[in-house]
Amino acid sequence: MKKKYSYLTFFFLLVIIRGFFNFITPLTDKTEARYSEIARLMSETGNWIVPQIDYGIPFWAKPPLSTWLSAMSISIFGENEFFVRLPSLVLSLLMAFFISKYIANKKLPFFLPCLILFSLPEFFLHAGVVSTDISLSFSIMLIMISFWEISKKTSFMWEFLFVVGVGMGLLSKGPISIILTFPPLFIWGLRFKLPIKKLFRISWLFGLLVSLPWYFLVEKNSPGFTNYFIIGEHFLRFIDSSWTGDKYGFPKQQPLGIIWVFLILGTVPWIFSLLKKLIKKYSSIWGNKWEFFLWSWLLWTPIFFTISKSLIHTYIMPVMVPVTLLVCCYWETLKFKNFQLGFSIFIPILLLISYSFKDIRELVENKSDKILVEKSTSRFAPIYSLKVKSYSSQFYSKGKIKKIDYEELEKLIKENNSFFIIIKENKINSVALETKNKLINVHKRSGKSLYSYNVSSKK
Repeated sequence: MKKKYSYLTFFFLLVIIRGFFNFITPLTDKTEARYSEIARLMSETGNWIVPQIDYGIPFWAKPPLSTWLSAMSISIFGENEFFVRLPSLVLSLLMAFFISKYIANKKLPFFLPCLILFSLPEFFLHAGVVSTDISLSFSIMLIMISFWEISKKTSFMWEFLFVVGVGMGLLSKGPISIILTFPPLFIWGLRFKLPIKKLFRISWLFGLLVSLPWYFLVEKNSPGFTNYFIIGEHFLRFIDSSWTGDKYGFPKQQPLGIIWVFLILGTVPWIFSLLKKLIKKYSSIWGNKWEFFLWSWLLWTPIFFTISKSLIHTYIMPVMVPVTLLVCCYWETLKFKNFQLGFSIFIPILLLISYSFKDIRELVENKSDKILVEKSTSRFAPIYSLKVKSYSSQFYSKGKIKKIDYEELEKLIKENNSFFIIIKENKINSVALETKNKLINVHKRSGKSLYSYNVSSKK
């Protein structure tokens, strides 16, 4: 009984810490601030079909599910960090509660899987990040668990959740949701002689039909999306790490097999105990339906991405659930489990303690233009950014910041207009000396400064 309440207490402690970071941490460039700005634009413009990366500029890289959720949260609660991140936290909690039914030993406390899931470094991080990875992981969880239930006994509820999972996956990140679920299910089905009609079930098609209306409407309203998203994002990006067709990111040059390093770092320390079990118990795992199911789910994602150089650590997110369930499956026989659990809980607590140090806070804040925008919005003057503008500056200025070049900057000064401007350190030396001398440095952070010209200190 004592341990039961300890798991509950530590689980909610991790949720509170994650919620605190969601509230206090500024949106960082590029990825998180980009998705946040896309959601803000969706909420502001009311265009729920074509996500936009700037006014009138479509964002073709990802489907809209995570953007829809963040945009709805913004529309209801307002434009700040906590609410734009709220859907990620809610989906994370739903995943934790959902899988708690599937602890191998029913005598284990309900909140043990919740605690283990939130203690995984990769999962804890993404429980508070605006991205597509939590919605994709949630979708994959629905597909896999629903299929497991249907394989035992056909049920309308699980068939419905399977269809929902497929549809959500296609609206979260596209066909990759099928690529990461069908092969391990197929392998598991072959191993345990599941009827072909259960593997190639019509529910896959129904799930596809759920998402097709959006794909049709976005192509109709923004021609070119289908070719870029299907061919570019799903094929060219995978096989060519130097793909130059990326409209929104940059080539991700990674060593072959780096996905396994991401797996270890994202699931430490539990992954070492699991790999030890895999080596020692491979013969019994081969004959155990549940264990083989979870191992197939866990291993397929890193195996698939092993041959790709174009990836980031978030690609390992879909395996957080099977890692958690396998830890629970082997819980009674795991060695040093209390030490591992304590170590896992200590990492978020250490992050919380470290955030109290000014240098650590500044390190995080320097990845966002929030403070630069805030220093400008207290006065009646427009704000610009020289040559380039960040997504965080777009979000925090509510889309008001404009990008200008050197000639436009000189023209503003000649016309004696009052304004603020954000300039990178590596660009300030390219500004004409006469112009530079007329600018006042309002606030400086690592790599950037906010300057003002002819701005009164009074409102």
